Amino acid sequence: MLKGFSILLFLCLFHWSNAQNIAVTKLRSETSRTVTRVSDTGYFNWKQGGLYNLNLSQSSLSNWAAGGDNFNMSINTYFNYFAYYQKPRQNWDNNFDVNLGFVQSTSIGSRKNDDRVDLLSKYGYRIDTTGVWYLSALFNFRSQFFDGYSFSGTNSTFTSSFFAPAYIILSAGLDFKPNKIFSVFFSPFTSRTTLLLNTKLSNLGSYGVPKGEKVYKETGLFVTVNYNNLIAPNITYKGRADFFSNYYDKPENINLYMTNFFTFKINKNFSANYSLDLIYDDKIKNFGPNKNSPGLQLKSIIGVGYFKNLQGKKLVLKPKI
Repeated sequence: MLKGFSILLFLCLFHWSNAQNIAVTKLRSETSRTVTRVSDTGYFNWKQGGLYNLNLSQSSLSNWAAGGDNFNMSINTYFNYFAYYQKPRQNWDNNFDVNLGFVQSTSIGSRKNDDRVDLLSKYGYRIDTTGVWYLSALFNFRSQFFDGYSFSGTNSTFTSSFFAPAYIILSAGLDFKPNKIFSVFFSPFTSRTTLLLNTKLSNLGSYGVPKGEKVYKETGLFVTVNYNNLIAPNITYKGRADFFSNYYDKPENINLYMTNFFTFKINKNFSANYSLDLIYDDKIKNFGPNKNSPGLQLKSIIGVGYFKNLQGKKLVLKPKI
Protein backbone atom coordinates (compact mmCIF):
# COMPACT_ATOMS: atom_id res chain seq x y z
CA MET A 1 0.00 0.00 0.00
CA LEU A 2 2.88 2.34 0.80
CA LYS A 3 4.37 1.57 -2.60
CA GLY A 4 1.06 2.43 -4.36
CA PHE A 5 0.78 5.69 -2.40
CA SER A 6 4.32 6.65 -3.43
CA ILE A 7 3.50 6.02 -7.09
CA LEU A 8 0.32 8.14 -6.83
CA LEU A 9 2.20 10.99 -5.15
CA PHE A 10 4.87 10.91 -7.87
CA LEU A 11 2.25 11.09 -10.60
CA CYS A 12 0.54 14.10 -8.94
CA LEU A 13 3.84 15.97 -8.57
CA PHE A 14 4.75 15.25 -12.18
CA HIS A 15 1.38 16.52 -13.42
CA TRP A 16 1.65 19.69 -11.32
CA SER A 17 5.20 20.39 -12.51
CA ASN A 18 4.20 19.91 -16.15
CA ALA A 19 1.27 22.34 -15.75
CA GLN A 20 3.59 24.96 -14.24
CA ASN A 21 6.03 24.65 -17.15
CA ILE A 22 3.20 25.15 -19.65
CA ALA A 23 2.01 28.30 -17.81
CA VAL A 24 5.53 29.77 -17.64
CA THR A 25 6.15 29.02 -21.32
CA LYS A 26 2.86 30.69 -22.29
CA LEU A 27 3.68 33.76 -20.17
CA ARG A 28 7.10 34.10 -21.81
CA SER A 29 5.63 33.89 -25.28
CA GLU A 30 3.05 36.56 -24.46
CA THR A 31 5.60 39.03 -23.08
CA SER A 32 8.12 38.57 -25.88
CA ARG A 33 5.75 38.62 -28.86
CA THR A 34 5.84 41.53 -31.32
CA VAL A 35 3.14 44.12 -30.71
CA THR A 36 1.36 45.17 -33.88
CA ARG A 37 0.56 48.90 -34.17
CA VAL A 38 -3.17 49.40 -34.42
CA SER A 39 -4.93 51.94 -36.56
CA ASP A 40 -5.24 55.49 -35.26
CA THR A 41 -9.01 55.26 -35.63
CA GLY A 42 -10.61 55.93 -32.28
CA TYR A 43 -7.46 57.50 -30.86
CA PHE A 44 -6.57 61.05 -29.88
CA ASN A 45 -3.87 62.24 -32.30
CA TRP A 46 -1.57 65.04 -31.16
CA LYS A 47 1.44 66.48 -32.91
CA GLN A 48 3.74 68.82 -31.01
CA GLY A 49 6.91 70.73 -31.77
CA GLY A 50 8.31 74.23 -32.03
CA LEU A 51 11.20 76.54 -32.71
CA TYR A 52 13.80 78.34 -30.60
CA ASN A 53 16.10 81.09 -31.80
CA LEU A 54 18.70 83.14 -29.89
CA ASN A 55 20.61 86.06 -31.42
CA LEU A 56 23.50 87.86 -29.73
CA SER A 57 25.48 90.80 -31.11
CA GLN A 58 28.22 92.85 -29.42
CA SER A 59 30.57 95.65 -30.44
CA SER A 60 33.17 97.72 -28.61
CA LEU A 61 35.31 100.73 -29.58
CA SER A 62 38.52 102.13 -28.21
CA ASN A 63 40.15 105.32 -29.55
CA TRP A 64 37.89 105.09 -32.61
CA ALA A 65 38.19 108.36 -34.54
CA ALA A 66 34.89 107.96 -36.38
CA GLY A 67 33.08 107.85 -33.05
CA GLY A 68 30.34 105.60 -31.74
CA ASP A 69 29.36 103.79 -28.56
CA ASN A 70 32.25 102.34 -26.61
CA PHE A 71 30.13 99.29 -25.92
CA ASN A 72 26.97 97.92 -27.49
CA MET A 73 25.27 94.56 -26.97
CA SER A 74 21.86 93.23 -27.98
CA ILE A 75 20.08 89.96 -27.25
CA ASN A 76 16.97 88.78 -29.07
CA THR A 77 15.16 85.51 -28.61
CA TYR A 78 12.13 83.89 -30.18
CA PHE A 79 10.29 80.80 -28.92
CA ASN A 80 7.39 78.99 -30.55
CA TYR A 81 5.54 75.92 -29.32
CA PHE A 82 2.66 74.24 -31.11
CA ALA A 83 0.31 71.38 -30.31
CA TYR A 84 -2.07 70.15 -33.00
CA TYR A 85 -4.93 67.71 -32.49
CA GLN A 86 -6.53 65.95 -35.42
CA LYS A 87 -9.33 63.46 -36.02
CA PRO A 88 -11.15 62.67 -39.26
CA ARG A 89 -13.67 65.50 -38.75
CA GLN A 90 -12.01 67.60 -36.04
CA ASN A 91 -8.87 69.65 -35.50
CA TRP A 92 -7.58 71.79 -32.69
CA ASP A 93 -4.58 74.08 -33.39
CA ASN A 94 -2.63 75.67 -30.53
CA ASN A 95 0.30 78.08 -30.97
CA PHE A 96 2.30 79.88 -28.29
CA ASP A 97 4.84 82.58 -29.29
CA VAL A 98 7.24 84.57 -27.12
CA ASN A 99 9.58 87.34 -28.36
CA LEU A 100 12.07 89.08 -26.06
CA GLY A 101 14.86 91.51 -26.90
CA PHE A 102 17.17 93.84 -24.96
CA VAL A 103 19.80 96.42 -25.95
CA GLN A 104 22.64 97.70 -23.77
CA SER A 105 24.95 100.53 -24.82
CA THR A 106 27.05 103.26 -23.23
CA SER A 107 24.93 106.07 -24.70
CA ILE A 108 21.36 104.88 -24.16
CA GLY A 109 21.80 102.44 -21.28
CA SER A 110 19.59 99.39 -21.22
CA ARG A 111 16.16 99.08 -22.82
CA LYS A 112 14.01 96.47 -24.49
CA ASN A 113 13.48 96.34 -28.24
CA ASP A 114 11.11 93.39 -28.39
CA ASP A 115 8.52 91.99 -25.99
CA ARG A 116 5.50 89.92 -26.98
CA VAL A 117 3.56 86.94 -25.69
CA ASP A 118 0.88 85.52 -27.99
CA LEU A 119 -1.40 82.51 -27.48
CA LEU A 120 -3.72 81.36 -30.29
CA SER A 121 -6.11 78.41 -29.97
CA LYS A 122 -8.55 77.39 -32.70
CA TYR A 123 -10.93 74.42 -32.73
CA GLY A 124 -12.77 73.31 -35.86
CA TYR A 125 -15.33 70.70 -36.93
CA ARG A 126 -15.46 69.75 -40.63
CA ILE A 127 -18.82 70.49 -42.25
CA ASP A 128 -18.21 69.54 -45.90
CA THR A 129 -17.20 66.44 -47.87
CA THR A 130 -14.12 68.06 -49.47
CA GLY A 131 -12.41 68.49 -46.09
CA VAL A 132 -11.55 72.20 -46.39
CA TRP A 133 -14.37 73.99 -44.53
CA TYR A 134 -14.66 73.92 -40.75
CA LEU A 135 -17.09 75.43 -38.29
CA SER A 136 -14.61 76.91 -35.81
CA ALA A 137 -14.14 78.77 -32.54
CA LEU A 138 -11.04 80.88 -31.84
CA PHE A 139 -9.35 82.30 -28.76
CA ASN A 140 -6.40 84.69 -28.88
CA PHE A 141 -4.49 86.41 -26.06
CA ARG A 142 -1.71 88.92 -26.70
CA SER A 143 0.29 91.06 -24.25
CA GLN A 144 3.84 91.61 -23.00
CA PHE A 145 5.99 90.90 -19.95
CA PHE A 146 7.89 94.08 -19.07
CA ASP A 147 7.38 97.84 -18.85
CA GLY A 148 7.82 99.75 -22.11
CA TYR A 149 9.03 103.30 -22.74
CA SER A 150 9.28 105.63 -25.71
CA PHE A 151 12.47 107.68 -25.96
CA SER A 152 13.17 111.18 -27.26
CA GLY A 153 16.80 112.09 -26.70
CA THR A 154 17.49 111.53 -23.03
CA ASN A 155 13.79 111.73 -22.10
CA SER A 156 11.65 108.64 -21.65
CA THR A 157 7.88 108.21 -21.38
CA PHE A 158 6.17 105.22 -19.79
CA THR A 159 3.93 103.63 -22.45
CA SER A 160 3.08 100.01 -21.60
CA SER A 161 3.29 97.21 -19.05
CA PHE A 162 2.11 93.66 -18.38
CA PHE A 163 -1.62 93.48 -19.19
CA ALA A 164 -1.43 97.12 -20.26
CA PRO A 165 -2.40 96.63 -22.91
CA ALA A 166 -3.58 93.05 -23.34
CA TYR A 167 -5.92 91.92 -26.10
CA ILE A 168 -8.39 89.04 -25.88
CA ILE A 169 -10.34 87.83 -28.91
CA LEU A 170 -13.21 85.34 -28.73
CA SER A 171 -14.64 84.42 -32.10
CA ALA A 172 -16.88 81.91 -33.91
CA GLY A 173 -17.02 81.46 -37.66
CA LEU A 174 -15.80 79.51 -40.69
CA ASP A 175 -12.27 78.28 -41.26
CA PHE A 176 -10.97 77.53 -44.77
CA LYS A 177 -8.05 75.05 -44.63
CA PRO A 178 -7.17 73.72 -48.10
CA ASN A 179 -3.88 72.27 -46.79
CA LYS A 180 -1.65 72.10 -43.71
CA ILE A 181 0.29 75.30 -44.44
CA PHE A 182 -2.46 77.84 -45.15
CA SER A 183 -5.76 78.82 -43.52
CA VAL A 184 -8.24 81.70 -43.52
CA PHE A 185 -10.62 82.15 -40.60
CA PHE A 186 -13.65 84.41 -41.08
CA SER A 187 -16.00 85.44 -38.28
CA PRO A 188 -18.90 87.92 -38.22
CA PHE A 189 -19.32 87.21 -34.48
CA THR A 190 -16.25 88.42 -32.63
CA SER A 191 -15.67 89.95 -29.21
CA ARG A 192 -12.44 91.95 -28.84
CA THR A 193 -11.48 93.07 -25.33
CA THR A 194 -8.69 95.52 -24.55
CA LEU A 195 -7.32 95.38 -21.00
CA LEU A 196 -5.43 98.33 -19.54
CA LEU A 197 -4.74 97.29 -15.95
CA ASN A 198 -2.11 99.94 -15.23
CA THR A 199 -3.76 102.86 -13.41
CA LYS A 200 -1.46 105.53 -14.85
CA LEU A 201 -2.11 104.45 -18.43
CA SER A 202 -5.81 104.03 -17.70
CA ASN A 203 -6.06 107.63 -16.46
CA LEU A 204 -4.43 108.78 -19.71
CA GLY A 205 -6.95 106.87 -21.84
CA SER A 206 -4.22 105.01 -23.74
CA TYR A 207 -4.81 102.38 -26.46
CA GLY A 208 -8.36 103.51 -27.15
CA VAL A 209 -9.64 102.68 -23.67
CA PRO A 210 -11.81 105.50 -22.24
CA LYS A 211 -10.08 107.55 -19.54
CA GLY A 212 -10.38 105.97 -16.12
CA GLU A 213 -11.51 102.64 -17.54
CA LYS A 214 -9.46 99.46 -17.55
CA VAL A 215 -11.58 97.28 -19.83
CA TYR A 216 -12.89 98.18 -23.27
CA LYS A 217 -15.03 95.73 -25.26
CA GLU A 218 -15.79 95.76 -28.98
CA THR A 219 -17.95 93.62 -31.26
CA GLY A 220 -17.23 93.22 -34.93
CA LEU A 221 -15.93 91.35 -37.93
CA PHE A 222 -12.68 89.39 -37.63
CA VAL A 223 -10.47 87.70 -40.23
CA THR A 224 -7.14 85.98 -39.63
CA VAL A 225 -4.83 84.52 -42.27
CA ASN A 226 -2.07 82.05 -41.32
CA TYR A 227 0.75 80.68 -43.45
CA ASN A 228 3.70 78.50 -42.41
CA ASN A 229 5.92 76.81 -44.97
CA LEU A 230 9.38 76.07 -46.33
CA ILE A 231 9.33 78.61 -49.17
CA ALA A 232 12.82 77.79 -50.49
CA PRO A 233 15.67 75.43 -49.58
CA ASN A 234 16.66 76.30 -45.99
CA ILE A 235 14.23 79.27 -45.87
CA THR A 236 11.14 79.02 -43.67
CA TYR A 237 8.39 81.63 -43.45
CA LYS A 238 5.81 81.90 -40.67
CA GLY A 239 3.23 84.66 -41.02
CA ARG A 240 -0.10 85.78 -39.66
CA ALA A 241 -2.37 88.73 -40.41
CA ASP A 242 -5.39 89.73 -38.28
CA PHE A 243 -8.07 92.18 -39.40
CA PHE A 244 -10.82 93.56 -37.14
CA SER A 245 -13.67 95.98 -37.80
CA ASN A 246 -15.82 97.41 -34.99
CA TYR A 247 -19.49 97.35 -36.01
CA TYR A 248 -20.43 100.30 -33.79
CA ASP A 249 -17.47 102.67 -34.09
CA LYS A 250 -16.12 103.60 -37.54
CA PRO A 251 -16.31 100.12 -39.10
CA GLU A 252 -14.44 101.42 -42.16
CA ASN A 253 -11.29 101.80 -40.01
CA ILE A 254 -9.81 98.30 -40.12
CA ASN A 255 -7.42 97.32 -37.32
CA LEU A 256 -4.38 95.39 -38.54
CA TYR A 257 -2.00 93.14 -36.64
CA MET A 258 0.59 91.27 -38.74
CA THR A 259 3.68 89.23 -37.90
CA ASN A 260 6.29 87.90 -40.34
CA PHE A 261 9.20 85.68 -39.39
CA PHE A 262 11.81 84.39 -41.87
CA THR A 263 14.44 81.82 -40.92
CA PHE A 264 17.47 81.33 -43.18
CA LYS A 265 19.09 78.12 -41.98
CA ILE A 266 22.90 78.14 -42.17
CA ASN A 267 23.57 74.73 -40.65
CA LYS A 268 22.14 72.47 -37.98
CA ASN A 269 22.67 74.93 -35.13
CA PHE A 270 22.88 78.41 -36.65
CA SER A 271 20.59 80.56 -38.75
CA ALA A 272 19.94 84.11 -39.89
CA ASN A 273 16.45 85.48 -39.33
CA TYR A 274 14.33 88.50 -40.06
CA SER A 275 11.13 89.54 -38.33
CA LEU A 276 8.72 92.29 -39.35
CA ASP A 277 5.66 93.28 -37.31
CA LEU A 278 3.00 95.75 -38.42
CA ILE A 279 0.20 97.22 -36.31
CA TYR A 280 -2.47 99.74 -37.22
CA ASP A 281 -5.16 100.72 -34.74
CA ASP A 282 -7.19 103.88 -35.38
CA LYS A 283 -7.72 104.32 -31.63
CA ILE A 284 -3.98 104.50 -30.83
CA LYS A 285 -3.21 108.15 -31.51
CA ASN A 286 0.38 108.64 -30.44
CA PHE A 287 1.86 109.75 -33.76
CA GLY A 288 2.14 112.75 -36.05
CA PRO A 289 3.60 116.19 -35.31
CA ASN A 290 1.29 116.72 -32.35
CA LYS A 291 1.28 113.09 -31.16
CA ASN A 292 -2.48 112.88 -31.60
CA SER A 293 -2.89 110.92 -34.85
CA PRO A 294 -3.04 107.20 -35.65
CA GLY A 295 -0.21 105.66 -37.63
CA LEU A 296 1.23 102.42 -38.93
CA GLN A 297 3.56 100.87 -36.36
CA LEU A 298 6.56 98.94 -37.70
CA LYS A 299 9.11 96.77 -35.92
CA SER A 300 11.95 95.13 -37.85
CA ILE A 301 14.73 92.93 -36.42
CA ILE A 302 17.57 91.16 -38.26
CA GLY A 303 19.87 88.72 -36.51
CA VAL A 304 22.19 85.73 -36.75
CA GLY A 305 22.46 83.23 -33.96
CA TYR A 306 21.63 79.87 -32.43
CA PHE A 307 18.74 77.98 -33.96
CA LYS A 308 16.91 74.93 -32.63
CA ASN A 309 14.03 73.21 -34.38
CA LEU A 310 12.03 71.33 -31.77
CA GLN A 311 11.10 68.39 -33.97
CA GLY A 312 7.40 67.67 -34.22
CA LYS A 313 6.34 64.52 -32.43
CA LYS A 314 3.12 62.62 -32.89
CA LEU A 315 1.44 61.42 -29.73
CA VAL A 316 -1.18 58.70 -30.09
CA LEU A 317 -3.18 58.41 -26.89
CA LYS A 318 -5.89 55.82 -26.48
CA PRO A 319 -8.98 57.13 -24.69
CA LYS A 320 -10.02 55.52 -21.42
CA ILE A 321 -12.91 53.10 -21.70
